[in-house]
Amino acid sequence: MAYTKNHTINATLKKAIDYICNPEKTDGALLIHSYGSETADMEFDWTREKSTSPTPHLARHLIQAFSPGETTPEQAHEIGKRLADEVLGGKFEYVLTTHIDRSHIHNHIIFNDVSFVDYKHSHVNRRWNNQTRRISDNLCREYGLSVIPPNENKGKSYVEYSAEKKGTSWKAQLKADIDKAISRSTDFEDFLLRMEIADYEVKRGKYISFRAKGKERFTRGKTLGSRYTEESIRDRIERRTRAPRKENRRINLLIDIQNNIKAQESKGYEHWAKLYNLKQASRTLNFLTDHNISTYEELEQAAGKIHADFAAVSEQIKGTEQQMSDTTLLMKHTAIYDELKPVYSKYRKAKDKATFAKRHRRELTLFESAAKKLKGRRTQPFDELRQAADGLAQQKKELYGEYKKLKQQAAEMDVIRRNVEQLLNLSKENEKDREPEL
Repeated sequence: MAYTKNHTINATLKKAIDYICNPEKTDGALLIHSYGSETADMEFDWTREKSTSPTPHLARHLIQAFSPGETTPEQAHEIGKRLADEVLGGKFEYVLTTHIDRSHIHNHIIFNDVSFVDYKHSHVNRRWNNQTRRISDNLCREYGLSVIPPNENKGKSYVEYSAEKKGTSWKAQLKADIDKAISRSTDFEDFLLRMEIADYEVKRGKYISFRAKGKERFTRGKTLGSRYTEESIRDRIERRTRAPRKENRRINLLIDIQNNIKAQESKGYEHWAKLYNLKQASRTLNFLTDHNISTYEELEQAAGKIHADFAAVSEQIKGTEQQMSDTTLLMKHTAIYDELKPVYSKYRKAKDKATFAKRHRRELTLFESAAKKLKGRRTQPFDELRQAADGLAQQKKELYGEYKKLKQQAAEMDVIRRNVEQLLNLSKENEKDREPEL
């Protein structure tokens, strides 16, 4: 699992960067990456001075830590880079280092509080923190690492968390049963009746409490979370019944009744599952008719095309993001180069170069760094680069709209295909049952 936290740097930026870049902590400086900031502290300062509104923060420090033994230094570093690129959007200089000097591998990301693209401040707040945590969690899932949902697990023991993750926690089951009862209840009394049918004893008093069949103690609703107090339950039922119902036209997977334990144990559930399957089968067949699909081969071809289109758009987005990143960096280095070229020209003409260099050390260092980055690459003036960046941003927006549409279509097509496969298997099994015995 990985967790993230951040804090501000209000003094000694250089010391903070030097600390996270310590070779003893970063495998001899192999696990260090910078985005647009080889001379980080100077470039951070230069960008910050361009801001129209002063900020007390020199930079921000984001930490991403992993469980001991769950990842390698190289993989953690790769995840950290992807996290920084996605969270900061190619608009803020940053330095990323991966520390391996403790039992748990962790990433340090120090990033500028001011964007080098528009010189606006970063908006780090609760929403930003939640978004960063979600991005980190998604990356962890992609790399096969565990994730602990925030807030929901405060105060839980490791045994209880592990049990809930596997679906065996009795508290998780109680919450699920309450949610199900709320979703089907017309009022609070109906809710109480449904909980009793689900084998729960409900105790009313100062706090509503529930006891499952076979359990010794009651569990107060408030210990499950703020959504499970009596007041919240009443409110959830009232809001659900008050809101106009929209017909759900989404196609869901068929239930494998033969191998479903719940269906085998409950005749009522088995009856409901059969009706549910009839509805989903009808929607599946309507989808096939609407899309002129009459054979399984045609279905496979249609699914393959959607997945191919989705993969192509995903690659286009990655390519556009890389172009945006390259263009914004060129803008930054071009702006520094243009602004400091007169200082460098004066240095070249100065009789006492040593004294001039001492007085203008930062400007000359930044100019030389920018010139090095632009060597053989500068082909456009700054204004044209900005137009190109704006065009790429619009292109990404359009591609992302197509990406979301294709993602939904691909998921729907996967459900259709699995439903058709199950229907075909059921058809074959019925044919076998009708075959006469010899």
